[in-house]
Amino acid sequence: MAGITPGESRQRELWRRLDTVMDPELDESVVAMGFVESATVATDGRVAVAFRLPTYWCSPNFAFLMLEDLRDALTGLSWAPQFQLTLRDHLMGEEINAALAAGQSFDEIVGRLAPDADIRGLRETFSMKAFKRRQEAVLLAARASGIADAAILRLTCAELGTLEAPVARYLAALAARFPDHHAGASAFVTWEGAALRADDLPRYMAALRSVRINMEFSGALCRGLRESRYHEVVRGEDGEPTLADFVLGRAGVSEMQEQGRR
Repeated sequence: MAGITPGESRQRELWRRLDTVMDPELDESVVAMGFVESATVATDGRVAVAFRLPTYWCSPNFAFLMLEDLRDALTGLSWAPQFQLTLRDHLMGEEINAALAAGQSFDEIVGRLAPDADIRGLRETFSMKAFKRRQEAVLLAARASGIADAAILRLTCAELGTLEAPVARYLAALAARFPDHHAGASAFVTWEGAALRADDLPRYMAALRSVRINMEFSGALCRGLRESRYHEVVRGEDGEPTLADFVLGRAGVSEMQEQGRR
């Protein structure tokens, strides 16, 4: 990962690095999801980051995964500061924070606090879902540009740059899954590495769509629960009600208020 850029402050670098940490279940930035409560750089360079999840009972396994990635992000800061990473408002917060303060590895923390958890297997599952969600976005963009299915499947990684889609995110997931995949290789393979056939693409796209819908619903639910807990307003870009409105019962209230003004 790139270090501090010319003219970039330590505070900006801190937030930039935190923004690269994904909620593994949702494949969305923990910063965008509002999970980073605060991130500060002291005058002596020390860093303090407070992390929170939508509910008190959020799966400790999810917390382990994100805290591990957050610690990696903080370790990679260009000035190598001392840092304090704190999990707030969580049922295992006290135990996890004590282990973090003691400098324990996450293998040690998980082994002691959740010995039956398969954290590596869980990360693999979430990586697979993120791969599929990102791949679908690029496939949809290729179709929207008018390219026939057979031609889409002949595209190489290097040829994806002309598409209006989050290509970089998909290529990053592809490279993480297949480190030897090169620019001239096929851009679209399955998670298992198999080639895709044009006549199988509609069925394959339907499977990708189901993954995306599941992840989008989970993301909307997390935002709604977070808003309910922390009283933070979350609205859709078009102003339409989001799942948060229904969780909090605001959608019906807003409708009645609008009718009353007519």
